[in-house]
Amino acid sequence: MVKHLDHVTIVVRDVEAASRFFNLLGFEHEKTVVITGEIFSNYMGVAGIEAEHVTLVLAGAVPRMEVQLLGYRQPQPALDPSISDLSKLGYNHICFAVDDLDGELQRLRAAGIRTRNEILNFHGRKLVFLCGPEGITVELSERCDMSDGAPITPPNE
Repeated sequence: MVKHLDHVTIVVRDVEAASRFFNLLGFEHEKTVVITGEIFSNYMGVAGIEAEHVTLVLAGAVPRMEVQLLGYRQPQPALDPSISDLSKLGYNHICFAVDDLDGELQRLRAAGIRTRNEILNFHGRKLVFLCGPEGITVELSERCDMSDGAPITPPNE
């Protein structure tokens, strides 16, 4: 039986830019290693693999939560122009819980992070999508009391 989410691995071309994005979300650099050789090629199913593997850890998270970034040197990663298309099959997005969505958005926008949409109230949560590194979609969620039967609308309407 699964206990909890351990990590998410994201392939990026610009490891530094992706690291800065996740640093803004509270992740801290733990280590960087290069993965290469037959063991990793066989495990990943990627012939001739050589990649920078960066482990970022969410500060204070219990249980531990990691974002792992892979910056391939070999083979060269192919750009997926549909990665930010939330209607395609497969990976859609990852969501992180926050205590104060409005405050987080103000801080992140001041740091240059863009959002894909306005805040949506849905299923007892305030939600918003961030434009993450290289087309990756990251969502932030604040749990809130929606017991008043309020309609599902952005708060500015």
